[in-house]
Amino acid sequence: MSMTGDIRPMAINGFANAAAFKHAFTYRKPKLVDRTDHQRTFSPVVVRGAIRAIEFLMVTILGLAIAHLYVDETGVLSNTIYLLATAAVGAATVVVFSLLDLYSLRALSAYIKNLPAVMFGWTVVFAALVAGMFFLKVGADVSRVWLAAWFVSGAALVMLERVTTGCFIRNAASTGRLYQRVAIYGACPLTETLLNELEADSNSIVRIAGIFDDRNDERAPNLIAGYPRLGNMNDLIKMSRAKQLDLVVVSLPLAAEGRLSNVVGRLSVLPADVKMPARASGLRFSPRTYSHVGSVAMIDLYDRPIADWDSVSKWLFDKVIGLLALTVLTPVMLLIALAVKFESRGPVFFKQKRYGFNNELIEVFKFRSMYTDRCDATASKLVTKDDPRVTRVGRFIRKTSLDELPQLINVIKGNLSLVGPRPHAVQAKAAGHLYDEVVDGYFARHKVKPGITGWAQINGWRGETDTEEKILKRIEHDLYYIENWSVFLDLYILLKTPLSLLNTESAY
Repeated sequence: MSMTGDIRPMAINGFANAAAFKHAFTYRKPKLVDRTDHQRTFSPVVVRGAIRAIEFLMVTILGLAIAHLYVDETGVLSNTIYLLATAAVGAATVVVFSLLDLYSLRALSAYIKNLPAVMFGWTVVFAALVAGMFFLKVGADVSRVWLAAWFVSGAALVMLERVTTGCFIRNAASTGRLYQRVAIYGACPLTETLLNELEADSNSIVRIAGIFDDRNDERAPNLIAGYPRLGNMNDLIKMSRAKQLDLVVVSLPLAAEGRLSNVVGRLSVLPADVKMPARASGLRFSPRTYSHVGSVAMIDLYDRPIADWDSVSKWLFDKVIGLLALTVLTPVMLLIALAVKFESRGPVFFKQKRYGFNNELIEVFKFRSMYTDRCDATASKLVTKDDPRVTRVGRFIRKTSLDELPQLINVIKGNLSLVGPRPHAVQAKAAGHLYDEVVDGYFARHKVKPGITGWAQINGWRGETDTEEKILKRIEHDLYYIENWSVFLDLYILLKTPLSLLNTESAY
């Protein structure tokens, strides 16, 4: 799908209330956009920022390369004028293109239409460069052939890059990887107004995944502005688990305080932004109070943690440090593997299903610490002190957490992070009760990717959870980590983890 034409919010099929959807499809005939369960999406913020960085580096390096090849005898790479000129042109190109709105997804997609604007911006930048050299009286020290060659080759390179970028944006748009996938809770007149405003915004990348409401009377119609109501709150949460949402809009009037509080509380466990339309409140705040979805002003209720550039930083941190750790610790892991294998028959690794990001089940690797015929894949029974199921080698590696080292493989695979809330087994219990039965809002800890170590672990909340207080404290620390995440916090937790492992009091 091209993003140059009519960019409307769209309904997603494949969910409840097929009759209502069919009605909506007949009514408006929107094209359908779907996203497979594991398809990686691109953050528009990161895409635009990456293209800015690419164009800055591309223009700057091209200028330096031409100068080095043509006027190398002047020592161009140590010449301040050439270095400043190339950096200034690179920065000015990004600034001018931004002023011309050439970094919006719509402009990037419509690359043929916007090539004249790109050439205009490039020409303005070079005109400013020449004018600056003239007024600073440094023109005599700069090669005119270099300027001409840089201008012509730069124009060709920027146009080629824009065509390539445009093809990428169109492909990402057609497969749903650049859409902001939005669900709306609340079927009321406010919702109809919201949908009409979103649809009127030709630059919007919003795609409506469905409308939900727990009411089943005339106050909650099955069809709103041509979009189907697909179910209730449980259906909304189920959809988010199956096909991750980027944003949930709570379209309820602020006057419905009790209902609004309940709805927002239930949505807070989802790894998505939660907002409400500014129109829902009769109050008007400073413009800085609002964020925007397209051109529609919104009040932020919950922000998705570790999003956009933060997610890029965390991904790089995990891959770089994880790969280094795996390389350094490989000899230790080989020794542990041999010890496990020699003591008891069976596989070296123990694989266990645990809850990962967005409640998705992931398979976590550990060194086997129990006798093969006594392994408990669901962790339905807690490991206790002197547990007969645990081998002698198993007791040592469990106390020192060396059994967790194979989870570095999970980090490289991408379903675990180095630092984050520890992933729990599906039947893990505290005082005989499943964790989610003990802690209200337990699944909020799954708003981020789980980790090998975490804030709870370095603060003493690791090991056996034989009381409800222990799991409550662990979740409390997990939520603190999610709300206060930074790369420096991850680094601090990693550095402190070896010291925290010295406390083996509750590690069996």
